[in-house]
Amino acid sequence: MGSTPQPRRGNTRQRIQDVALRLFAEQGYEKTSLREIAEQLQVTKAALYYHFKTKEDILISIFEDLNRPVEELIAWGEGQPRTLETKKEILVRYSEALKAAAPLFVFMQENQATVRDLSIGHTMKHRVIALVDLIKDPDAPLTDQVRCFTALFAMHAGMMALRDAEGDPEEKREAALEVAMELVTRAHDRGPDGAA
Repeated sequence: MGSTPQPRRGNTRQRIQDVALRLFAEQGYEKTSLREIAEQLQVTKAALYYHFKTKEDILISIFEDLNRPVEELIAWGEGQPRTLETKKEILVRYSEALKAAAPLFVFMQENQATVRDLSIGHTMKHRVIALVDLIKDPDAPLTDQVRCFTALFAMHAGMMALRDAEGDPEEKREAALEVAMELVTRAHDRGPDGAA
């Protein structure tokens, strides 16, 4: 029992996703072949094809699995009142979803051109816009709209840009969340007429 457990070992589909994402992040999406993924898993290409026909199929499945909490968050948020408490809860939940999806975001950062060309880039953009719509007031002045967009990007930066900075990853995530909360609170407190 003292040995390090193999993550998600029993599920072949998830093992394929884990290995593929690691290889995509290490050597790039374009330079990774299905053959290499099969070799890393010590399975035949035919076994891999049983689960996924293409590299894009693997990547889309990873994206859908890791982003399901974001879709659930958007659905939840759409049914909530536009209070400051709701907006803060959205930020907290989004921060947790980002933490869980960190390997995917690392891949996306390292492979931006590929992501733009694949359907996941388009989907990601729409999810960010949907989240911003939940944390900003519908008739917010432009400066407050920018604050709300910046709040989400601060959380992304907390995970990506600060990855190489000194310090505990959890502390960096909490610091980014705190900045996001301040931005959204300021935008919310100003109100639709722009008055503080």
